[in-house]
Amino acid sequence: MVKGIEIFCKNTGEYVCVQGGETLGEIFSRIAPGIGITPICAKVNNKTEDLGYPVFSPKQVEYLDCTSPSGERVYVRSLCMIMSKAVRDLFPTLRLRIEHSVAGGYYALLIGADGDSVVPAEGDVAAIKARMEAIVAADVPFRRHERLTSDVMKMFEDAGLHDKAELLSAGDEIYSVFYTLDDTPDSYYGNLAPSSGHIRHFNLLPFKEGVLLLSINPKCPTEAKKPVEQEKMYAAFTDYVRLNRIIGLNNVADLNRAIAEGKASTLINVAEAVHNQRFARIAEQITERYRQGGARVVLIAGPSSSGKTTSALRLSIQLLTNFLVPKKISLDDYFVNREETPLDADGEYDYESLYALDLKQFNEDLNRLLAGEEVAMPTYDFPTGRRVYKGNTLKLGPNNVLLIEGIHGLNPELTKSIPEEQKFRVYVSALTTISIDDHNWVPTTDNRLLRRIIRDHKYRGVSAQQTIARWQSVRRGEDKWIFPYQENADATFNSSLLFELAVMKNYAEPLLRGVPHSTPEYAEAFRLRALLGFFKPLEEKDVPSTSLLREFLGGSSFHY
Repeated sequence: MVKGIEIFCKNTGEYVCVQGGETLGEIFSRIAPGIGITPICAKVNNKTEDLGYPVFSPKQVEYLDCTSPSGERVYVRSLCMIMSKAVRDLFPTLRLRIEHSVAGGYYALLIGADGDSVVPAEGDVAAIKARMEAIVAADVPFRRHERLTSDVMKMFEDAGLHDKAELLSAGDEIYSVFYTLDDTPDSYYGNLAPSSGHIRHFNLLPFKEGVLLLSINPKCPTEAKKPVEQEKMYAAFTDYVRLNRIIGLNNVADLNRAIAEGKASTLINVAEAVHNQRFARIAEQITERYRQGGARVVLIAGPSSSGKTTSALRLSIQLLTNFLVPKKISLDDYFVNREETPLDADGEYDYESLYALDLKQFNEDLNRLLAGEEVAMPTYDFPTGRRVYKGNTLKLGPNNVLLIEGIHGLNPELTKSIPEEQKFRVYVSALTTISIDDHNWVPTTDNRLLRRIIRDHKYRGVSAQQTIARWQSVRRGEDKWIFPYQENADATFNSSLLFELAVMKNYAEPLLRGVPHSTPEYAEAFRLRALLGFFKPLEEKDVPSTSLLREFLGGSSFHY
């Protein structure tokens, strides 16, 4: 056995002598007093690994708990496997399908042999939760295995995990990784916890036609998250999921098969037609409200890379077909002078803050416009950081509506002096509805991050590493300034497209491979590459120039 290997522990800032073959968990048990956390995983040379990872050569190691982004993902995956085993133990004729994140948790259905969902009784939900708690109390290890893909496929088929077997069949890997929890096999695109005993805080509630699984609250890791009201988000998700079922695209394996069979152009046309239909529906709602004496101000909001800009342009076209003429106002032109901008926790200018805008002037101008006055419109000069007036004016005439795009559109404080009946709010987000398999979904935030990586590189000269480095700050701003107000929307538009990850794969993979292994951002780049690895690539030639995806890829017929 090799001895005398040194690893550098980032938690302590010191080198630690280890024996060759020691696992990260065994090493931690010796140095735990100097770290002060309970790890659930670790980064090894900037790549996330489970605590069963054996060390045979010098490494840089950083132990992570469940409050870190990587640690929280490990916690959620492990919790999902515990729920999968509990359902399998109690209801062997049913299968668990975890649909997507909503209402602060993860919406899951129980599926019968006929493929239809089975609404669980309240006692059934309580029984599943009790079985999960028993598995946690037993502290059962999650065991990682790597075997020939053909053997793993057969094992999944024998276990009734046909979706996982089909996904593997479309790949070209000789060996595949899977986990077992006692006698239950499963697979996840990422690491799991050392054992079920690490997953102590969760909740399971009846929800709609299934259940809502609530994971740990990373801000208070001794309790589970609380459910939040998201009826409009739920409706937007399920509307698209229903369409997926009708056209036979439940998961990535279905999408890959359609691409292989030459059906990609049909999928693209269907997805784009759905967007057109949704924009037309929202335009009709606005028009009806306008004709009743309201909806003079249309506010379009959403998180980063949700496609707000293209949504505003396509909605403008639909409004014109209804004989309404949009006039656009940019919230950016109402930034306060730079020295008046609020500071964030790091002492940097916080341009995401609502109070980076001159709310008083903005509301005064809106009220004057709605009163029929001609108003001098400001322009924000970004090089100097000052708001200037260049002689631009705006006046609303018959059939004009104001179209305002920006992240704060749903925040009541933005337009507090404008009567509610005069406003129509639209929330835009990429609510990804295609799953990898029954137990692995595509997080909406990952979809948006991939869009942003491609856009930042193409239009701003920003590397994938730089975009990833900024992403957590962007997410914190969204949590504070956008997500709390999303249920204020009069209409919710899902900007995701069924085929987009297959198209973005061609653009994103080279950029992600360019993230240096020596940087902290490598772990996220590696994880996103693993996600894209499930998708067969799809050429962009059939993506129309009016597609929302063109906002990120380029080749759009719109001028941004």
